Amino acid sequence: MKIKPLGERVLLKRIEEDEQVRGGIIIPDSAKEKSQEAEVVALGTGKADDKPFYVKVGDKVLLPQYGGTPVKIDGTEYILVEEDSLLGVIG
Repeated sequence: MKIKPLGERVLLKRIEEDEQVRGGIIIPDSAKEKSQEAEVVALGTGKADDKPFYVKVGDKVLLPQYGGTPVKIDGTEYILVEEDSLLGVIG
């Protein structure tokens, strides 16, 4: 990994949903709704009060529909968010 988030930030990679087909018509990428599920790729340097992160690398989490900072690294898209903005852990 070439990026290390700072502070309480978490680097996430969206979990892409399978191709959507409705009534035999393939929905183009530009019309698809972005997945709200993501996998934790890297954790920041830590919180100011030294409390541990609630999530860990490899966890699947729910994202808010809007928010976070999109980041592109080596052609792969990631999202950088603060841990507090995550909605929940899946599983």
